[in-house]
Amino acid sequence: MSQKDPCQKQACAIQKCLQVNNYVESKCESVLREMRRCCARYPKGRSVCCSGFEKEEREREKNY
Repeated sequence: MSQKDPCQKQACAIQKCLQVNNYVESKCESVLREMRRCCARYPKGRSVCCSGFEKEEREREKNY
């Protein structure tokens, strides 16, 4: 039995924010920041919702 995704609440908040703001990411920076914080609290792969953020982080690390 799988456990509830620990960052699902933040992922839903991002979707809601984007919908309300016509998908303008810059208007949702605070909820995106909360999602990154949530993802940072859990081991890689623990949250399916974090997969895109984990990929973003890997790409950022490659460029430094």
